[in-house]
Amino acid sequence: MSQQSAVPKPSLQGVRTKVRKGQVKAQAKHEPAVFRDQLYKHLETVPENDFEGFSAKLVQAGGTLEYLKYADALFEILLVGGLIQPGGSYLDDGAPMSPFSVFNARNPPDIEELKKYVDVFNKLNRRFKYLQKPFEEQSLPTLLQYIGRWSSEQRDKLAMTIGLLLSQGLVTAACLQSLTKDHLIKNDQSINILALVFSAYLTDQSIDHLATTLKRGNIKDLLLFFPPNKRDAKILDAFFREKNLPTVADWYTKKQYAIAKDAIMKELKEVVERSDDSESIISAIQSKLEEQRLPETELIQSIWQGLMASVDWSARPDQIEGLALREVGKFAPVLVAFCKGPKTQVALINIVQVYCYDDTRVMKAFPQILKVLYNKDCVSDQAIIYWYQKGSKPQGRQHFLKATEGLVKFLQEQEESEEDDDEDEE
Repeated sequence: MSQQSAVPKPSLQGVRTKVRKGQVKAQAKHEPAVFRDQLYKHLETVPENDFEGFSAKLVQAGGTLEYLKYADALFEILLVGGLIQPGGSYLDDGAPMSPFSVFNARNPPDIEELKKYVDVFNKLNRRFKYLQKPFEEQSLPTLLQYIGRWSSEQRDKLAMTIGLLLSQGLVTAACLQSLTKDHLIKNDQSINILALVFSAYLTDQSIDHLATTLKRGNIKDLLLFFPPNKRDAKILDAFFREKNLPTVADWYTKKQYAIAKDAIMKELKEVVERSDDSESIISAIQSKLEEQRLPETELIQSIWQGLMASVDWSARPDQIEGLALREVGKFAPVLVAFCKGPKTQVALINIVQVYCYDDTRVMKAFPQILKVLYNKDCVSDQAIIYWYQKGSKPQGRQHFLKATEGLVKFLQEQEESEEDDDEDEE
C-alpha cells in the first residue's frame, strides 16, 4: 500500500463550518450575561435618578446591542435589576445589580417616582416598537409568576409599575393571567398584587377605563385571583373595600348583576315561548335567583325587559298601544310577585317610563300602562304620587308628568277622601 500524502486537503472558501447543537447551546447560555455587561457600560455613565439620561443611553445602546434577541434579558435588567434564572432566582455570577431598574426606586414606593421609570419604558418601546410584543407576552408574564421570590417592597414596586404601564396603554392586561397560577393564588398573594396594580392604575384612569382594559386583556373574573376557598362575591367586595378600592368592588358587583339580569331575561324569553303561564314564569325566575341574588330594583328591571322582549310587536301601528296594555295586564301577576316594597314599585314606574321613552310606539300609552299596573296591584297610589312629585327619571320627564297629571290628581283626591273617612269614623 502506498503512503498517504501529507498534502492538506482542499477546502471551500467562505463556507461556515457546521457547529454541533450542544456547542451552540453552551455558547448561547452565557450570551445574556455578555449582553448585560455591555448594557451596563452604557448605563453606568448616567447619574442616579437622571431619567432623561437613562432614556437617551438606552436608545443609544439599541443601535449596537441586539435588543430583540435579548429582549427578555433587557427587561429583566430594567425591571428587577438583573438576569433571572428558571425558577426565579438571580443569575449567580457575581455581577452587580443594574444601575437602572424599577427595584432601585426608593422605599416605600412612591407613585410619582415610579411614573418616571415608566416614562423610560415608554420612550424605549416607542423607539424600538419591536420590543412591545416580547415585553407584554414574555417578560412581564414570566416575572409575575416569580413575584413571590422578592421582598414585599420589591413586589409593591413591580406591581405598581405594571399598573402604570397598563394605564398608559404600554401593555395589555393579558400579562396578569400569570397571577392565576396555583402557586401564586394561595395565601392571597395574587389578589394583593392585583390590588396594587389597580390602585396604581386608578391614579390616572377611571374605573370604566380599567374595566375596558381588563376586558381587552381577557380578564373575565376577578375571583380567579383568589384562593379556591375564597371565591365568593362577598369576600371580593370586602377585600377591595378594605384596600380602599370601593370603585372596584362596586364595578364588580354591577358586572355580576348585569350577568344575572341577562340570564333572567334569556330564561324569561324561553319560558314565555313555551308557555305564558304566570306560575311557570315565576318559578323560572326563582330558580335563577337561587344561582345569583339580585337587588329587587335590579330584578324588576330584568323581569320587565325580559317580558317585553318576548312580545311579538309586529302589529299595525294603530294596534300597538292596545297590544301593550294587554301584554302588561297578562304579565301583571309576575310583576306583583317580585314588586312588593315601595322602593321597587317606584323603580318599576321608572323602568316603564324609560321603556316608553325609548320606544316611541308606546310613548302615548304610558298613563294607561300605569293605570293597569295600579289596578293589578303592581304599584300603589303612594308609589305613583312619589314618582310624580320627586322620583321620576329625566328621560322625557316633562312629557310623562303632564300625561299623568290627571291620574295623579285622581289618586291624591282619593287618598284625601279616605283620610277624611278615617277621621269621621274616629
